[in-house]
Parts: sequence; C-alpha cells; structure tokens
Amino acid sequence: MFRGSIVAIVTPFHHGKIDEKKLRDLIEFQIKNGASGIVPCGTTGESATLSFQEHDRVIEITIEQAKKRVPVIAGTGSNSTEEAIMLTRHAAKAGSDASLQVSPYYNRPTQKGLYEHFKVIANSVDIPIILYNIASRTGVNIEPETIAKLAQDCKNIVGVKEASGSLDQMSRIKQLCPENFDLISGDDSLTLPVLSIGGTGIISVVANIAPKDVSDLVAEFEKGNIKKAQSLHYKLLPLIKAVFLETNPIPIKTAMGLLGMCEPDLRLPMSAMLPENLEKLKKALKEYGLL
Repeated sequence: MFRGSIVAIVTPFHHGKIDEKKLRDLIEFQIKNGASGIVPCGTTGESATLSFQEHDRVIEITIEQAKKRVPVIAGTGSNSTEEAIMLTRHAAKAGSDASLQVSPYYNRPTQKGLYEHFKVIANSVDIPIILYNIASRTGVNIEPETIAKLAQDCKNIVGVKEASGSLDQMSRIKQLCPENFDLISGDDSLTLPVLSIGGTGIISVVANIAPKDVSDLVAEFEKGNIKKAQSLHYKLLPLIKAVFLETNPIPIKTAMGLLGMCEPDLRLPMSAMLPENLEKLKKALKEYGLL
C-alpha cells in the first residue's frame, strides 16, 4: 500500500511558532522531487514538543498542501493510548491517508500491552495504520510475533516502519506477516538492504535535503537496476552519517538552515550542534554538492 521514498518532514519554526508558509514550501519541494509520501509529526517533525493544537495544525496543513498528490501518513502515536486515539481520529477526520503509530515510550509495556494498545487504536478509525518500531527511543521492541498477530487481527494495520536496525528481525516480520504487509525501512542507511529482503520503501530523514536521490534509489531497485541503486546507496551514505551525527532532528534541521530551506530553530530539549559536529556536517554537505 505504501512504497517509495516517504519523507519524515521537519516542522519549521519562526520565533518559536510553526512557520506555516515554510512548511507548505517544503511540502511542494518534496512533491516536485519525487517524494512518494509525507509523514508530518514524526520524530523528525519534533512531535514530542508540539502542543495538541500545533500537532493537529501541522497535519491539517500537510493534508491541505499535498492535495492528494501523495499520501499523507500522520504521526499520531503516543505513550497514552487515549491521546493516540484522539490524535488519530483528528487526522482521519482531517483527511489523512494513514497514521504512523510509534510504540509507547517510557511506559515499557509488555507484548500483550503493545498488542492491546495498537488494536484499540486501529479499531477507533478506518484509515490504515503503520506501526513504528524504534526501541532505541521507546525502550521496547515490538516483536515480530506481535506484529504478525496485529496484522492478522486488525485489517487496517497494514505495515511497519522498522527502525530496529536488525535485518534478522525484519526478515522474521516478512516471514510471519501477510504477503501484502508493508515492511518500510526506518533507517536511511538500511534502505537498500531492506528493499532486498522484500521491503517497500523508506520513511526517510535525509530525503528532507536529498529527496530525488532517495526516491531514485528505490525506483532503480524496483526496476531491477541494482547497480544504479547501489551507486545511489553509496553516494548517500556519507550524507546519511552526517545527518545522524547527533540526535535526530538536530543535524537535519541544522543542514536545512545552512541550505536556506528553513530556519534551523529547534525546541528544547533539542539544542544546537556541537561546533566540531557542525564542521563535519558542513563538510559532508559540501562534498555532496549541496553547500
């Protein structure tokens, strides 16, 4: 259902407020450069520090600007099941094409708790749900068996954004889940390997600044042009490493500020890059030909 290069878009700020015009500009930039979808209010969009009102507004703007040209997959997860239902219902009502549901963070639920959390959210809306598995941030892994049970029991749980870093785990998900269940890479550096085991695409951070190359990588692989896909993988790799020198979205937003795409403003507790890392980021942007 969802494939290609799907950008996890930043939330641009101006004087601490959402820069609505700049957000619309960034969405246009993505669509013109081959994005297959847009994820507002994900990790990269600083969802953790948006108010409910801001969260809803970012999703509304993205839907309005995308105009159904590409799918909008709204980040509406929470460690509170009731909050996740509230956010997801709003996104569905606003016209979102799907929802991205991060596993509950801090709470550290059991696999049973994860199953029940996602099931009740899925049952609260009609839109497709993509699970988001990122134990490095949430403290809990959604096991392949739990994902498979959710895929079986909830018709609108259609895929998973896998950011475990484990190709073994992702292979197990492919084995256990229905054939049409979408395995989407959650790590830019693993896009090509994930495609090779049956993945459908990437929810990408680096696509904020290099959308065409990320889109082309997936497209070339799908066309069977493996050597070209490999070439793009290795071209992107140093840039990917640079935009993860510090916690996402610090480097990608800093890069976008350097490139004049939006202001590099972050919300605390995200803070400015260390000088030595900033220099490494600038070097990578120059070597890539962006700066």
